[in-house]
Amino acid sequence: MENSYKNIFGIRFNWKNLSFLVFLMVFPNILGLFHLNILDVRIHFFQYLIFLAAMIYGPVGGAFTGAAGSIYTAVALNNPYILIGNIILGVFVGLFYKKMNVILAVLLAYSIQLPWLWFSDIYLAGMPVNLVKGIVIGLFISNIVMALIAMATAKKIKALIT
Repeated sequence: MENSYKNIFGIRFNWKNLSFLVFLMVFPNILGLFHLNILDVRIHFFQYLIFLAAMIYGPVGGAFTGAAGSIYTAVALNNPYILIGNIILGVFVGLFYKKMNVILAVLLAYSIQLPWLWFSDIYLAGMPVNLVKGIVIGLFISNIVMALIAMATAKKIKALIT
Protein backbone atom coordinates (compact mmCIF):
# COMPACT_ATOMS: atom_id res chain seq x y z
CA MET A 1 0.00 0.00 0.00
CA GLU A 2 2.81 2.42 0.84
CA ASN A 3 4.32 2.03 -2.64
CA SER A 4 1.06 3.09 -4.32
CA TYR A 5 1.09 6.32 -2.31
CA LYS A 6 4.74 6.85 -3.13
CA ASN A 7 3.99 6.46 -6.83
CA ILE A 8 1.23 9.08 -6.70
CA PHE A 9 2.93 11.67 -4.50
CA GLY A 10 6.61 10.82 -4.89
CA ILE A 11 7.23 10.56 -1.15
CA ARG A 12 6.77 7.94 1.54
CA PHE A 13 3.89 8.78 3.82
CA ASN A 14 4.03 8.85 7.57
CA TRP A 15 1.62 10.40 10.04
CA LYS A 16 3.52 13.68 10.05
CA ASN A 17 3.45 14.36 6.33
CA LEU A 18 -0.05 12.89 5.86
CA SER A 19 -1.31 15.21 8.61
CA PHE A 20 0.45 18.11 6.92
CA LEU A 21 -1.22 17.31 3.59
CA VAL A 22 -4.61 17.33 5.31
CA PHE A 23 -3.70 20.67 6.92
CA LEU A 24 -2.77 22.05 3.48
CA MET A 25 -6.12 20.88 2.13
CA VAL A 26 -8.14 22.53 4.90
CA PHE A 27 -6.28 25.71 5.85
CA PRO A 28 -6.65 27.60 2.52
CA ASN A 29 -10.34 27.87 3.42
CA ILE A 30 -9.32 29.93 6.45
CA LEU A 31 -6.75 31.98 4.53
CA GLY A 32 -9.48 32.66 1.96
CA LEU A 33 -11.17 34.83 4.60
CA PHE A 34 -8.24 37.25 4.61
CA HIS A 35 -6.87 39.56 1.97
CA LEU A 36 -4.94 42.79 1.76
CA ASN A 37 -5.99 45.74 -0.40
CA ILE A 38 -3.11 47.67 -1.93
CA LEU A 39 -3.99 50.41 -4.43
CA ASP A 40 -7.37 48.80 -5.12
CA VAL A 41 -5.75 45.42 -5.79
CA ARG A 42 -6.83 42.55 -3.54
CA ILE A 43 -3.89 40.38 -2.49
CA HIS A 44 -4.87 36.83 -1.50
CA PHE A 45 -2.90 34.43 0.71
CA PHE A 46 -4.51 31.03 0.07
CA GLN A 47 -2.34 30.28 -2.98
CA TYR A 48 0.70 29.91 -0.75
CA LEU A 49 -0.63 26.61 0.58
CA ILE A 50 -1.62 25.36 -2.89
CA PHE A 51 1.91 26.12 -4.11
CA LEU A 52 3.44 24.49 -1.05
CA ALA A 53 1.35 21.34 -1.57
CA ALA A 54 2.30 21.23 -5.26
CA MET A 55 6.00 21.66 -4.44
CA ILE A 56 6.04 19.00 -1.72
CA TYR A 57 3.42 16.49 -2.91
CA GLY A 58 3.45 17.14 -6.66
CA PRO A 59 0.52 17.73 -9.00
CA VAL A 60 -1.86 15.40 -7.14
CA GLY A 61 -1.21 17.16 -3.83
CA GLY A 62 -1.61 20.51 -5.57
CA ALA A 63 -4.92 19.37 -7.05
CA PHE A 64 -6.24 18.07 -3.71
CA THR A 65 -5.26 21.28 -1.94
CA GLY A 66 -6.63 23.45 -4.74
CA ALA A 67 -9.98 21.66 -4.60
CA ALA A 68 -10.46 21.16 -0.87
CA GLY A 69 -8.94 24.52 -0.01
CA SER A 70 -11.40 26.37 -2.25
CA ILE A 71 -14.61 25.00 -0.81
CA TYR A 72 -15.33 27.93 1.53
CA THR A 73 -14.68 30.56 -1.15
CA ALA A 74 -16.73 28.67 -3.75
CA VAL A 75 -19.68 28.40 -1.36
CA ALA A 76 -19.37 31.97 -0.04
CA LEU A 77 -19.25 33.43 -3.56
CA ASN A 78 -21.74 30.93 -4.99
CA ASN A 79 -19.13 30.12 -7.63
CA PRO A 80 -18.26 26.41 -7.75
CA TYR A 81 -16.01 27.05 -10.77
CA ILE A 82 -13.35 28.39 -8.39
CA LEU A 83 -12.68 24.77 -7.40
CA ILE A 84 -11.78 23.82 -10.95
CA GLY A 85 -9.58 26.88 -11.39
CA ASN A 86 -7.59 26.11 -8.26
CA ILE A 87 -7.27 22.45 -9.23
CA ILE A 88 -5.77 23.64 -12.53
CA LEU A 89 -3.40 25.93 -10.63
CA GLY A 90 -2.28 23.20 -8.20
CA VAL A 91 -1.83 20.51 -10.84
CA PHE A 92 0.24 22.64 -13.18
CA VAL A 93 2.42 24.18 -10.48
CA GLY A 94 3.18 20.62 -9.37
CA LEU A 95 3.97 19.52 -12.93
CA PHE A 96 6.07 22.53 -13.88
CA TYR A 97 7.92 22.74 -10.56
CA LYS A 98 9.63 19.46 -11.41
CA LYS A 99 11.36 21.19 -14.34
CA MET A 100 11.82 24.84 -13.27
CA ASN A 101 11.80 27.25 -10.36
CA VAL A 102 8.55 27.95 -8.60
CA ILE A 103 8.10 31.50 -9.96
CA LEU A 104 8.13 30.26 -13.56
CA ALA A 105 6.02 27.25 -12.60
CA VAL A 106 3.41 29.51 -11.01
CA LEU A 107 3.36 31.95 -13.93
CA LEU A 108 2.92 29.13 -16.44
CA ALA A 109 0.25 27.47 -14.30
CA TYR A 110 -1.57 30.80 -13.96
CA SER A 111 -1.43 31.31 -17.73
CA ILE A 112 -3.19 27.94 -18.10
CA GLN A 113 -5.70 28.72 -15.34
CA LEU A 114 -6.47 32.20 -16.71
CA PRO A 115 -8.71 31.22 -19.67
CA TRP A 116 -10.81 29.05 -17.34
CA LEU A 117 -11.01 31.84 -14.76
CA TRP A 118 -12.09 34.38 -17.40
CA PHE A 119 -14.64 32.08 -19.02
CA SER A 120 -16.12 30.69 -15.81
CA ASP A 121 -16.32 33.99 -13.93
CA ILE A 122 -17.84 35.96 -16.80
CA TYR A 123 -19.93 33.40 -18.67
CA LEU A 124 -20.82 30.81 -16.04
CA ALA A 125 -20.88 32.88 -12.82
CA GLY A 126 -22.13 36.04 -14.55
CA MET A 127 -19.59 38.41 -13.01
CA PRO A 128 -18.99 41.85 -14.58
CA VAL A 129 -15.91 42.10 -16.83
CA ASN A 130 -14.41 44.97 -14.81
CA LEU A 131 -14.62 42.92 -11.62
CA VAL A 132 -12.97 39.94 -13.30
CA LYS A 133 -10.20 42.20 -14.63
CA GLY A 134 -9.48 43.21 -11.02
CA ILE A 135 -9.47 39.57 -9.93
CA VAL A 136 -7.04 38.68 -12.73
CA ILE A 137 -4.63 41.45 -11.70
CA GLY A 138 -4.98 40.67 -7.99
CA LEU A 139 -4.35 36.97 -8.51
CA PHE A 140 -1.35 37.67 -10.75
CA ILE A 141 0.29 39.80 -8.06
CA SER A 142 -0.79 37.45 -5.26
CA ASN A 143 0.58 34.45 -7.14
CA ILE A 144 4.00 36.04 -7.52
CA VAL A 145 4.18 37.10 -3.87
CA MET A 146 2.96 33.72 -2.59
CA ALA A 147 5.35 31.89 -4.94
CA LEU A 148 8.25 33.86 -3.45
CA ILE A 149 7.15 32.90 0.06
CA ALA A 150 6.69 29.25 -0.98
CA MET A 151 10.14 29.27 -2.58
CA ALA A 152 11.65 30.54 0.68
CA THR A 153 9.89 28.00 2.90
CA ALA A 154 9.17 24.76 0.99
CA LYS A 155 12.51 22.99 1.47
CA LYS A 156 12.56 23.69 5.21
CA ILE A 157 9.00 22.52 5.65
CA LYS A 158 9.56 19.39 3.56
CA ALA A 159 12.60 18.56 5.72
CA LEU A 160 10.43 18.84 8.84
CA ILE A 161 7.70 16.52 7.61
CA THR A 162 9.62 13.78 5.77
